[in-house]
Amino acid sequence: MKIRTLEQLSDKLAEELAWRKKELSILKSLIDSKDFELAKRNALVRSGITMLYAHWEGFVKVSANSYVEFVAMQKLPYNQLANNFIALAMKDQLDQAKETEKATIYNEVAEFFMTKLNERSVIKYEFRIATSNLSSSVFKEIICMIGLDYSLYESKEVLIDEKLLGKRNIIAHGNYLDIDKKDYDELHRIVIEMMDTLRNQIDNAAATKEYCCQSPSNTSL
Repeated sequence: MKIRTLEQLSDKLAEELAWRKKELSILKSLIDSKDFELAKRNALVRSGITMLYAHWEGFVKVSANSYVEFVAMQKLPYNQLANNFIALAMKDQLDQAKETEKATIYNEVAEFFMTKLNERSVIKYEFRIATSNLSSSVFKEIICMIGLDYSLYESKEVLIDEKLLGKRNIIAHGNYLDIDKKDYDELHRIVIEMMDTLRNQIDNAAATKEYCCQSPSNTSL
């Protein structure tokens, strides 16, 4: 089912967040259990790091793609969209022009900017964001692409790059890594916090129509 309404978007985000939180909570309860010897607990902690990263990357991609789909389904004219969504709509044409280097394609891009900004927008949304290795710099690009405030995550950049992505990569490549349980507990807490923050940002952006151009002529949108 296409995501056309605020309710559908909110439900999608809530469902995605709920099952991910539940799975991470189950894993953490095993790690916290006193029933396992140290070696088994350490193995669970390493598994926990990979799961934390997997759910973080998965939620970022699904939630961002869902928001792009919601905006695309509004079918607003280009000149009523916020700049980041105009850029997103234009990216495919610009990429095609760059790949082919055909003058006809560049002419079509120029014609768009000159004559078609008042036409109904067409935004590609299926698997729009499909990146892996979600470093803080990649995450920042995604947040900027969908027009959200990245400053809420700036203090988490080192954690994302070194404690989450970095350690996940070490483990995923088959290398041994000893991880202190306190570090895991902190990472679990902050990953949940960041997913909650992103969900709230998208919900609020959709509800307040941040995807719309904020010029005086469009204040009624």
